[in-house]
Amino acid sequence: MSKWKNCQLGDIIKFQRGHDLPKTHMLDGEYPVIGSNGVIGYHNTYTTNAPSITVGRSGNTGNPYIVYGRSWSHNTTLYVKEFKGSDPIYVYYLLKTLDLKNFAGGSAVPTLNRNHIHTLDISVPPLKEQVEIGRTLRAFDDKIENNAKINHHLEQMAQAIYKSWFVDFEPWGGAMPDDWQKAELGEVVFLSAGGDKPVVVSPTPTEECTVPIYSNGIDNFGLYGFTDFPKITDESVTVSARGTIGFVCLREEPFVPIVRLVTAIPNIEFLTAKFLFLFLKNAHIAGVGTTQQQLTVPDFKKFAILVPNRDTVESFTQKVNPIFDKMRHNREENINFTTLRDTLLPRLMSGELSVSDIQATK
Repeated sequence: MSKWKNCQLGDIIKFQRGHDLPKTHMLDGEYPVIGSNGVIGYHNTYTTNAPSITVGRSGNTGNPYIVYGRSWSHNTTLYVKEFKGSDPIYVYYLLKTLDLKNFAGGSAVPTLNRNHIHTLDISVPPLKEQVEIGRTLRAFDDKIENNAKINHHLEQMAQAIYKSWFVDFEPWGGAMPDDWQKAELGEVVFLSAGGDKPVVVSPTPTEECTVPIYSNGIDNFGLYGFTDFPKITDESVTVSARGTIGFVCLREEPFVPIVRLVTAIPNIEFLTAKFLFLFLKNAHIAGVGTTQQQLTVPDFKKFAILVPNRDTVESFTQKVNPIFDKMRHNREENINFTTLRDTLLPRLMSGELSVSDIQATK
């Protein structure tokens, strides 16, 4: 820590307010348009060179986002215009530790002022150490992103098999077998609404809290936290009932669903969870209501579903099981990578731990 420098954030970077670009003016191109929640579209020109780092200015304030390429920084963000000799990757991870949202002002619509955050007191290491820290943390994110891409490809493979069997009926000469039937979802699936969050909640896994809690969110498959006792123990499917209505996830381990989430447990006499998951992924799931749309259990029970004979469902499930096994392995790896990254991040940024300390433990 003796070589670290005490200074203000504005001494190592300069923020600039983003640039207005209405949706109607976006011209489809190669450059992502970055808003306070991440990518909101694409444009044919850019405002920010690579790597481009933004933080939410209004809306989702203070949230850092990085693009390892050129982008258009929307006026709902602040972007780093000058790095002043600092390592950009290190800067991105530094910003993640600063809780910038707490510095947003304004009562109606909280807004982050660049002049306020430029004066934040920080401590930074020499450039060489900045590069090492940035490279180490980015390696975790690269592995997480790569696993996510592999899983996306694997899911597409499973979707293609599902479509071949149950949409195009290719194994049966393009015609649906006579002994298949159509039913309402409630006839072959047990549906229930999520409840309140448990009394015992931990943001990360602990010795006591090993059971995941899921909400209707998209990030990290809706993972809300962890608790000590599951509510659902069967392999099942969850469907977001509010906000991101129709976001479907396969749940292969015991868990707790909370509000705004519908759990679907297949009746194993008719279906498997993996068949149900792929069916719902291919279905158009809509909510009801005029002011705030939602998916209700009574309405979802009436949803039409194709029910093949049980032997066909079992054969299909056996065929796609290896694909889902690989996906589960990658997700488990990502949980471990994420936990380790988030553990190392504050310690590396405070100087409590150095990259050489990490390398020495390998």
